[in-house]
Amino acid sequence: MIGGTALIGAHAWAYGSWMVDDSAITFSYARSISEGLGPVVQPGAEPVEGFSNPTWTMLLAIGRLLGLFDRGTLFGIPDYVLFPKLLGLLFCAGILTACYLAVRKTTRRPWLVTLGIGAVLAAIPSFVIWCFSGLENSLFAFAVTCLAALLFRAVMDGRLHSARVALLAGVLAAVAALTRPDGAIYAATYALVVLCQLRRSTLKSSVGYAALSLVGFAVPYGSYLTWRFFEFDRLVPNTAVAKGQHFPGVSTLARTGDLVGYAGALAVLVLVLIVGIALARASALRAGLITLMVPLGLGVVAYAVLERDWMGQYRFATPVWVLATLIGALATAEVVRRTRGRVRVLVPLALVVAMIPSLAVFAGTVRDFRAKPTIPMCYIADRFGRVFNQYADILGLDQASLLEPDLGGSSMTSRLNIVDMAGLVDAKIADFYHDHDMAGLRDYVFNDVKPTFIHSRGPWGPGNGIARDSRLATDYTPIFRYVDDGSPVGDGDWVRKDAVASLEKLQAARSYADATVRDMEHRLDTWPRRHCGDTLRPGQTNINQSS
Repeated sequence: MIGGTALIGAHAWAYGSWMVDDSAITFSYARSISEGLGPVVQPGAEPVEGFSNPTWTMLLAIGRLLGLFDRGTLFGIPDYVLFPKLLGLLFCAGILTACYLAVRKTTRRPWLVTLGIGAVLAAIPSFVIWCFSGLENSLFAFAVTCLAALLFRAVMDGRLHSARVALLAGVLAAVAALTRPDGAIYAATYALVVLCQLRRSTLKSSVGYAALSLVGFAVPYGSYLTWRFFEFDRLVPNTAVAKGQHFPGVSTLARTGDLVGYAGALAVLVLVLIVGIALARASALRAGLITLMVPLGLGVVAYAVLERDWMGQYRFATPVWVLATLIGALATAEVVRRTRGRVRVLVPLALVVAMIPSLAVFAGTVRDFRAKPTIPMCYIADRFGRVFNQYADILGLDQASLLEPDLGGSSMTSRLNIVDMAGLVDAKIADFYHDHDMAGLRDYVFNDVKPTFIHSRGPWGPGNGIARDSRLATDYTPIFRYVDDGSPVGDGDWVRKDAVASLEKLQAARSYADATVRDMEHRLDTWPRRHCGDTLRPGQTNINQSS
């Protein structure tokens, strides 16, 4: 376990202080909750469930109350970087511990098999990147792995029909569901495993224990849903509304091919053959492997039905990598145990050789992601937090608002009232996206919200039309333009004309933008793994340029 965890941590070290910007949305909610402000992204904001990971949010809030998170530095490292990454490492160790407890039921050298599992997981960029991104992936994978290991051990010991196992399986499924919305699919795990082991003599008890497992799931999860409904008047997180998650069709299952392509077709083929050999012969392990295939199958289905994730690197597949690796390790160990002579060496050797193309691709992925990771939190904290704070200071604005599409890092550093262009923390804007009403969204922004500042760039301009709306040129004047092509509207930083007290102040803001923003954009690809200062606090204007 220690060796495997060390390998995973060594891979994570390659990404430095990088954390994806969306993680800082959870950081902001954890800050507000720990300060007694409730579930708001900023002080004074409307309560909106702009997070979809309640358990992870609460862990961060507890860490802040204990002085371990969002307070300063730990061992000279900003705690907003170190604490989430240490949690990620802790849960990766927990994942390998759960794997060890499962493997111990079938092999005489469980430490060696567990080390192999850790080595494989450490080699998969998708797993490591998202477990150390500041998001909830490590906790989610830990909950699912614990559920799988619990049921595997119960089947191997003949304890599946047990009130303790049924209840604990339901509770672990609830933890998964409260860590990620798609985790609710694992509520069916125990019942499906019981179905796979169903016998006429146990039919009645099987139904009873399956119902008990659902109770173990429904009590904590249902309690949270009840609170969500009365607190936010929604049955799903606001993020799901904004992202437009719809009921999936059959064609979405074809997305499972993405995972095969990422892992490597040759490696997957050899792994499937080894698992098939292990299943072909009647043994105690066969029932255990079938048991593990249930949560693996549910994880693959969950990945397939979710809307494609713009962050890349198969963010929703974290539990899939763990369970597939665990099944492969158990099957390989079983085939090796049952064979003799050269075959005993050829089986693991074939698997290693089949993985070489995958490892080569993974190495390239690591190199590319190190150079250009998914939107860094610190870029947003500086670009839309500290820069717009400085705009407001230069223009002499005590109270101001900012409409922007990326708000994780900026919600930690901005003193402005942030209006979320993406709708993740804004229920009204989320509804416009859900209803595909971009004209209504633009009317709401320009006629009702009237933000002091507007930032638009990239796909958001053509996506919602705000940067192409004639009212932008009528009511706003540019501070910074990405491309000054002479058009009256476009991507960049804009301020309301009635918020500008003098042409001198506007010119000062533009001069600051020309010097600071252009340099920041130029440096984006040269310091993507930096941290952004010892602390993140509203009102800051100093930009940390250390790598």
